[in-house]
Amino acid sequence: MELTDQEITRRDNLAKIRALGVDPFPAATFPVTHLASEILALVEEDSEGKVTNLQDVTLAGRIMSQRIMGKAAFANLQDSSGRIQLYVSRDDIAPGENKSLYNDLFKKYLDLGDFIGVKGFVFKTRTGEISVHVKEFTFLGKSLRPLPSPKKDEAGNVHDEFKDPELRYRMRYVDLTVNPKVKEVFRKRSKLITAMRQFLDDLDLMEVETPVLQAIHGGASARPFKTHHNTLDVPMYLRIANELYLKRLIIGGFDGVYEFAKIFRNEGMDRTHNPEFTMVEFYVAYKDYNWMMDTCEQLLEHSVRAINGQAQTTVEVDGKTIDFKGPYRRLTMADAIREYTGEDISEADETELRAIAGRLDVHVDKTMGRGKLIDELFGERVEAQLIQPTFITDYPVEMSPLTKKHRSKEGLVERFELIVNGKELANAYSELNDPIDQRARFEEQLQLAQRGDDEAMAMDEDFLRALEYGMPPTAGIGIGIDRLVMLLTGQKSIQEVLFFPQMKPER
Repeated sequence: MELTDQEITRRDNLAKIRALGVDPFPAATFPVTHLASEILALVEEDSEGKVTNLQDVTLAGRIMSQRIMGKAAFANLQDSSGRIQLYVSRDDIAPGENKSLYNDLFKKYLDLGDFIGVKGFVFKTRTGEISVHVKEFTFLGKSLRPLPSPKKDEAGNVHDEFKDPELRYRMRYVDLTVNPKVKEVFRKRSKLITAMRQFLDDLDLMEVETPVLQAIHGGASARPFKTHHNTLDVPMYLRIANELYLKRLIIGGFDGVYEFAKIFRNEGMDRTHNPEFTMVEFYVAYKDYNWMMDTCEQLLEHSVRAINGQAQTTVEVDGKTIDFKGPYRRLTMADAIREYTGEDISEADETELRAIAGRLDVHVDKTMGRGKLIDELFGERVEAQLIQPTFITDYPVEMSPLTKKHRSKEGLVERFELIVNGKELANAYSELNDPIDQRARFEEQLQLAQRGDDEAMAMDEDFLRALEYGMPPTAGIGIGIDRLVMLLTGQKSIQEVLFFPQMKPER
């Protein structure tokens, strides 16, 4: 392991700290009373500008800058909420004859990025900056690598910023430290999930957990990750969906269930796709896709208000204002293709669809059946044009092997997708509960697999057996959490809303 000069210096400082009898990695609890942002927000002053409250505070965090002035020093401390200035005097933190706590530890061996704890009182400097006058100082953790340190040249240009995306995603721990605004994206993500969970709980749905390792990769059309169970000596798959297990619970007698689930699909990576992603799926007995559209509108409006404030249902994305207040536009897939391309696919067979694809310059291949062809036409020529929340409804039966056939439109199913800013955000059905029809749909998927479609669904005999015991009419939906967070935080890349996105191995 080759060390830089700075890393060698930090290790030397580590040894010197130990030589002073100070543990550089103490295990003791440090009782924090305030965060930096709380101190800045709570300060009260008298008529002379003196701080009248918060006389005693205890806080902890990283040292991000130091300015030593002999027997006193200023430093910036950063905690999870932000930064605050510290004023440190030698005679305060090292009273008596032994001044090594200040002269050696604080002045010489303390490096930027080290963790410390301080106790003191809040005051205002002559320049008007709220600061903490430190009375006690505790060393809490040594940083053996230097943090990136941006610098400005004489022309005002900034150098050495930690902005390279690959480095930021690979070393998120550094990104969060030196680019603290990144934390706000993840705070909003957490707040979103909390708001959605509250909404679903208020619907009296039960949160559940289903298997990540599955013997059959069912519930969606996607390529799975394959692994092996050594004890059972059988192949297993990371789930591409949790749908079939949630339906088993409806069959078992629960009226409504939901799960925030990690899903794994062995597919491409780009700005809107990561092989590991998060979805919330919920299923409610005795409901259909019309009820689910209404509920989806209410859920998303509730969630956006929870993040942005109760009065605001809009977000700004790429210079566009997107409004999540319902009702949303509802458009059948055939009508959407007709409106945006001028082509009528409602009665077209596979041959005619290939001809339409040729006219629209949409690439298709021989493995695609009628459903995949229609999906490709919609994805290439329509989806990107749907900016405001839009429900695309009534899909061809070939595209939806788990969906109930439309009650009045031959050849279609009761399904919708919610499209926002040109991307799918949610997918929902009136769930297929006829086991004979479901078996036939699975068999059609097997035929597609034989034609070379590696995303075709597998036959799931246990799920068919469960359906044969009877499932009530049910509505189900899956909502992509990562894409929703992207929209609500104005991020253009899914990697920006994942703490640890998938990366190529580091060389």
